[in-house]
Amino acid sequence: MDDARDHEARRTSPERSGLSRRQVLAAGLGGALLTGAAPAQEDKRTLLTRPIPRTGEQLPVIGLGTWQTFNVGTDAKERAPLKDVLKRFLEGGGRVIDSSPMYDRAELVVGQLLEELHQSRTPFLASKVWTMGRTEGEQQMRTSVQRMGRGRMDLMQIHNLVDARTHLATLREWQEAGRIRYLGITHYQPSAFDTMEKLIRQETLDFVQLPYSFGSREAEARLLPACAERGVAVLVMSPFEQGGLFQRVRGKALPPWAAEFDCTSWAQFFLKFILGHPAVTCPIPATSNPKHLEDNLKAGFGRLPDEKMRARMVKHLGL
Repeated sequence: MDDARDHEARRTSPERSGLSRRQVLAAGLGGALLTGAAPAQEDKRTLLTRPIPRTGEQLPVIGLGTWQTFNVGTDAKERAPLKDVLKRFLEGGGRVIDSSPMYDRAELVVGQLLEELHQSRTPFLASKVWTMGRTEGEQQMRTSVQRMGRGRMDLMQIHNLVDARTHLATLREWQEAGRIRYLGITHYQPSAFDTMEKLIRQETLDFVQLPYSFGSREAEARLLPACAERGVAVLVMSPFEQGGLFQRVRGKALPPWAAEFDCTSWAQFFLKFILGHPAVTCPIPATSNPKHLEDNLKAGFGRLPDEKMRARMVKHLGL
């Protein structure tokens, strides 16, 4: 295993009535309970899902980020592994693909490769608005929809809360008109969590995208509970801390008790820890390596750690 395993290794900075908190927590594993008991047999063959609280629509619990990994040119050799990543992701049961106009060519590359693949499984496409002003925001979103979604977009998010109030008004209009299905907000810094929590409690949001990982757990204090209480789906960016978590376990063997929650690699260890929190809907690790993609997807199969096991995981690595 290399230091960063290429997962987000170069990432810097990007990004109606709901169900009750009890319903969100109970449904959090798409039918599997956080008890440590063996799941139903089908859970070991099918990627777990969790519901979008506002609608109940089920999403597979492992997604795909595109920061830098999909920012490539037109060279066929350069694009070949990315096409393979998308193919294996969709064939493996994944759906959520997240991008942004900030990621330069990533939206365009995703859209072109999806068109080439002719996949029957429809991805759940998410992008962002990252500019000031209503006119500029609408133009940027129209471009994103055309480049990445070829005319459709499931989720549009306000990237790093840039001009949030202005874009929220636009996104509500777009949602009502059927131009997008869901709306949300993102930020990559825990220092923005207070502002994000206020928006979660004051506004009707469908999604929040935030940083949360094994070694960076600030979101557990208030932001994740707020999302659960308000019925907001949670996408998790930077689940491997730009590859930093792999450096921390370099040369260390996976503990044998990881098998108790069907874990066979450190990547699965870190992703299953995140998914062990019932407020999380879907982490979105980025990779351009097809084998790493398949390893990531395996985190969404089988058992997940309960709270007691998650505490044991933290204690084991001293984080």
